[in-house]
Formats: sequence, structure tokens, C-alpha cells
Amino acid sequence: MSNSFGKLFTVTTFGESHGPAIGCVIDGCPPGLAIAAGDFRADLDRRATGRSRFTSQRHEPDAVEILSGVFEGRSTGTPIALLIRNTDARSKDYGELLDTFRPGHADYTYWQKYGIRDPRGGGRSSARETTMRVAAGVVAKKWLAEHHGIRVRAHVAQIGGLVPRAFDAAAIEGNPFFWPDATMLDEVEAAIDALRKAGDSVGARIDVVAEGVPPGWGEPIYGKLDGDLAAALMSINAVKAVGIGDGFDVVTQKGTQHRDELAPDGFLSNHAGGILGGISSGQAVTASVAFKPTSSILVHGRSVNLAGDAVEVRTKGRHDPCVGLRAVPIVEAMVALVLIDHALRHRAQCGDVGRVEPRIAGAAPR
Repeated sequence: MSNSFGKLFTVTTFGESHGPAIGCVIDGCPPGLAIAAGDFRADLDRRATGRSRFTSQRHEPDAVEILSGVFEGRSTGTPIALLIRNTDARSKDYGELLDTFRPGHADYTYWQKYGIRDPRGGGRSSARETTMRVAAGVVAKKWLAEHHGIRVRAHVAQIGGLVPRAFDAAAIEGNPFFWPDATMLDEVEAAIDALRKAGDSVGARIDVVAEGVPPGWGEPIYGKLDGDLAAALMSINAVKAVGIGDGFDVVTQKGTQHRDELAPDGFLSNHAGGILGGISSGQAVTASVAFKPTSSILVHGRSVNLAGDAVEVRTKGRHDPCVGLRAVPIVEAMVALVLIDHALRHRAQCGDVGRVEPRIAGAAPR
């Protein structure tokens, strides 16, 4: 039923937006990794709703319960089960949608596939499900950092027509937009406030970089590192496009510009996003992710009901004017989950392959 992803580091999520709880099972986590409930707090807070007026005002504590797979603070190598209880669901906001399909949502496609759907906040199709991806990503990030020194970081690179005029990594975590240009915060705030007042929404682009990825991860054909990254990132709710490295910009580039030439002291560029032939090159792995404007808006839209009659829909409840503002930790989590899976897969097949020459200066260590 495709609720699991990963081959050696496998994550299975379960639960609905307005059900009693959401959760995940992580299978394949190496033993001995220190894990405590408090480890999840920072990234879950980064993803959470209700932390500012610019996101949905649903308030969930997102307290993680570790049900299995951890003994005396360390992973045992057995399945790690994590649970988060839903405490602030308002199902009454969706009462009028029992017999109506919201335009732009998964209501119609879920109905066609299953013949039944949970209309409360979108049920399984809700972004609430991504909470557990972030939780699993915390485990992946910790292992990658400890064993390979890998750091995965993302930021919002575009909101509607707004693009940062400068980049300051230190500014990203200091504002509710994950925006890298502190001089534009008033401008971004005004744009989001205008959307909220109009009852409308807008899309966003998130850029992500994984530093410290060693060369050799990934597989040549069906297990390409970039292919798995693209699939993982595309699986996030509301994502409509994924670019690796320069992404769609490669269309206008010449071969002389795009090819990443090599010199004894390192690569001269990174248009390929740190992946060549599906295998990591030792450079930073980079990707961009495009999020559509959420369709849960206060502006009336045309649709049909279960009887096939024309109706008008106005989505009530608590929703995001720009869903991309909460997606930074989700994007980071999915990249980390793909990387740890490939790290374990590479170790399983090629772990006894020694140091290979030549070694390009500046590339991440093997």
C-alpha cells in the first residue's frame, strides 16, 4: 500500500490528520545510536503549526513517545516505533465537506481509488502525516552527522514572486519564514499578511544542501541517488516539481557551462548537484523543491458533490497561506532519510572497497 519507503533504513508512517494519533516505525536503524524523546523537539517545532500568525493556527504539542527499539537511551537495532497523539483536531470545520470534493485536493482521487474517504482535514492526505517523516529524519540526521559528518540544511528560496536579494545562512533560523535575507523580512511579512486577509495562498520554492556526503553513494541505474531523492521529495504533500543541482536551468545552459570540470585541487563547479551517473561525487548534494499554493482557501471555488451536482466550496478551518513555510524541516528529513538508506546500502555492497585514487581535493572523505 506504499506507506513505507527505504530499503535498508525503512520508514512506515500511519495515522490521519484528525485521528487519535499519528506514528511511524523505523526499521533498520543501526544499534547503539543515542536516542531520547527530547531529540525530536527542535525539528518538530520547526515544522509545527501555530508558532506564528503566518501558518495554520492548529496547536499541537507534538510530544514523541518512543514505544520500542530503544533501551537505556540507545537504539537496539530492532524496530523503533514513535507515536504522537493528536490533541487539537477540530473535525467540525469539515462537516460541510462530507459530500463535496474540494478543488485542488485529493478528495476526488481518494474517492475514486478507495470508494471511501476521511474528510476531516484531508485524513491521510493531510500534511499532518509529514510530522512523522520529520521525526524519522531526526534519527537519520543524527546517525549521518555522527558517522560521516553530514549536515543537511534547507531554506525558503522563493515565495510567490519574492526572491532573496542576498544570502545569509545565519538569518535562516531567526525568522518564521526560513528566509536567508533579513533585510526583506518586512516585505515577506506584508506579502503573507495580504494573502491571509484575502483568504488566498501562494506557492514557494525550498533549496536544500547536504554537505559532507562522500563519493560513491548511489547506484548506476535503478537506485540512482538523485532518482531516489527526487522520488522522496516529490512524495511530500503539495510538491509539484523537484530539481537536482541546477534543475530546470540546465535547459538554457551550454555543455561548456554545465559540465563540472575537474582540477587537482577539486571540482570547478557543481551544476550537477553533487551527483554524477546516479552516484555521489563527494561534492555538496543540492536540490530545489517547488510547492504549490494550498487549495484550502477562503475564496469560493466551483466543484461537484457526490450526486454530481455543481456546488461552491469555501474551505473553513485553519490553513496556511503558504504551505512551503513549514516544509523546510520536511525537505531536510526526506533528504536525510534517502542518504542514510544509501549509506547503509553502500556499506553492505562496497564497504570493503578501500581508498580509491585519484582523490579530488576538497571532496568529502570516503
